[in-house]
Formats: sequence, C-alpha cells, structure tokens
Amino acid sequence: MNILLISSSPRKEKSQTFALAKKVLAGCNPEQSEIIHLCDHEIKFCKHCELCHKKIMNCPIKDDVLMILKKMLDADGIILATPNYINQVTASMKALFDRSSHFIHCKRLLGKYVGGVVSSGSGMDKPVIDYLKHYSFTCGAQFAGSVYSKVPLSEEKMEEAFILGQKLATAIKNKKIFSNQMKIIEQGKDHFRNIIIARKHDWQEEYEYWKNKNWL
Repeated sequence: MNILLISSSPRKEKSQTFALAKKVLAGCNPEQSEIIHLCDHEIKFCKHCELCHKKIMNCPIKDDVLMILKKMLDADGIILATPNYINQVTASMKALFDRSSHFIHCKRLLGKYVGGVVSSGSGMDKPVIDYLKHYSFTCGAQFAGSVYSKVPLSEEKMEEAFILGQKLATAIKNKKIFSNQMKIIEQGKDHFRNIIIARKHDWQEEYEYWKNKNWL
C-alpha cells in the first residue's frame, strides 16, 4: 500500500494541519509513503490551453505539477491536508487542482481513496472538507473520511486522525465500495462522456483513453 500525503500549509512541519495529517498517515501504517509540501515546489496557474486534453499529461508550463500528478497516479491512497483559508483550501492546493483538469475529464483517480485533513482558528472547516470531497469525486476517487479541527489540536482530534488513517488503509486493502459515492462518480462520468464525444477531434488522446476503457 502506497500513501501520498500532500500538505499545502506554508508552515510545513510546524503546521497544525500537518501534525494532524501525519497522525492519519501513522494510522495507515503503509508499506510505502511519501510526503509532499506544496510550498517546496513551483506550482503555476493553469492557462486553460487544453493541451493536457489533446495530449494526456502534457503541459507547456514547466514547473513541478506534472511530477506531483504522476505521484498521485502511483498512490493507492492520498491524504489531502490544507489549512482553512477564508473557508477554502490554500492557493497552492487550488492551483494544483486546477492543473489536474485531465484527471477530472478521465476520472484518473478511479479506484483510489482520499482522506481529507483541515485545521483552522475558527473551526468552521466543513465547507473545506466538502470541497476536498467534491474534488475527489470529480477525479473518480472515493472519500474514505476526514478529520478537521480548531487549533490548538486536542488529544481527541489526534486520536480521530489516527482512526481515519486506519479507515483509509482498510478501504484500500478491501477495495471498499461506497455505493452513494460511486453513484456520484458515475453521474460525473456520464456528464463527461457527452463532452468527450463532442470534442473528440480536439481532445484526441482523452477520447482514445475513454475508448480504451470501453466507456464510450
């Protein structure tokens, strides 16, 4: 089992969000894991050129995003950890999500599982968790659960984070199907099927991807 932890706090190891996320990772007890601090990497804004739809995983912007996206594809589970910035994920995480548009068109995280981690000074974190869940569904991943907390972190929240890690690991090992989530994911696939067909001459490699998956 390979777990990728993506943390978008600019405070890195000093972050309360990261402390919570590390506890989730500990609960997973993975054979293999990797931690990415987005602030260590160059992540530029999407220019909406559509090249990644025409030629899969090809982007004219030269930065670290492609490397991160490839690691997401290699992982069995992904922990998305972000501080709550004005009831949203941080700018670096949003920029990464925007650059993963191909993942959304082709449900590239299908079969993978995501856990969400959020912390804030306000404790009003539910909208941010809901957004992480929404992103997971749009990419085809099932959402194993979340932990969110007002800072400073309590022992109870740290224990909750560890339990989330166990839950994430169990979902991966058992290939758990969350039927309500899969219904949402399939609805998203139905939506993009018509778009992929309509744009098949423009988005040639994505069209071929759908064809090879027998989704058309």
